[in-house]
Amino acid sequence: MTILRRTILAASALPLLRAGALAQSSKTYRVGLVSIGPPESGILSPGMIQNFAKRGYVEGRNIEFERRAAQGKPERLPGFIDELVAKPVDVIVTSSYPAAAAAKERGGKIPIVVINSGDPVATGLAASLAHPGSNITGVSEIATELSAKRLALLKEAVPSVRAVAVLWNADDFGMTLRYQAAEVEAKRAGMLIVPLGVHAPDDFDTAFSEMTKQPPDAILMVTDILTILNRKRVIDFAREHRLPAIYEYARLVRDGGLMSYGPDEAGIADRAAGLADRILKGANPADLPLELPSRFQLAVNLQTAKTLDLTIPEAILVRADDVVE
Repeated sequence: MTILRRTILAASALPLLRAGALAQSSKTYRVGLVSIGPPESGILSPGMIQNFAKRGYVEGRNIEFERRAAQGKPERLPGFIDELVAKPVDVIVTSSYPAAAAAKERGGKIPIVVINSGDPVATGLAASLAHPGSNITGVSEIATELSAKRLALLKEAVPSVRAVAVLWNADDFGMTLRYQAAEVEAKRAGMLIVPLGVHAPDDFDTAFSEMTKQPPDAILMVTDILTILNRKRVIDFAREHRLPAIYEYARLVRDGGLMSYGPDEAGIADRAAGLADRILKGANPADLPLELPSRFQLAVNLQTAKTLDLTIPEAILVRADDVVE
């Protein structure tokens, strides 16, 4: 047997050995999955279960998941955390800043893995990237760099863009910091940000009215549960008023948005499962540095571009990871 073949076989056997070791353990781990969003989406989707499965965890055998979906109602989150503490679970994985904040406030000493919560250091969830402290770790974001990239992509796609309306949930501290990063970067790029913070679904009508009275050159939508639940209204408004818009995730382009640039959501969820796995194996979350996104996706919807009578530059299309035609 060649050295290469032995190496390949050894590498392929590692997941099986890990699964076997976990299967032989008599312990059943309990993992709380708490999302501000709907059931069966994000960390509550089957994909998250697969992320744990490839690390040797089998639901019903050596792991149980306690799933909690707030469905856009943040007031439900504290009660969810209380339920998980009462179980108790071995680790809590949260999606969104409100869910992470509720877990930190009410989760006691249970380890917490946070994703999609903005910058955990800037929001006060963690002490630093390298040494989160307390019982929290997870995947942070690079809001400043991403805001600059999105604004640059808008400018590259439509050179005449100067005034950009930013739609964001003003009740979400993590998303407000993301808006503020866009504002700072716009000034550096000689662009103007038109702030349109929303608090509730009815506020979108007010935002649309403002944009109708004083049309911006483009729209940037910050993604959280409130804007996601109202995404079709934003996408339809942008199309009807012939406004180029950029979003944070590729799924919004597949929903009809013009462009997006942001982290690979599936990759972030997988890394969260990896951090939870390390904690279940005995790691202290305070000693696990907050990770940063490492893979990003650029998506473009050519059908939407055609509707807006826009020609997306070839330089953007050749860099795009996902092109909807």
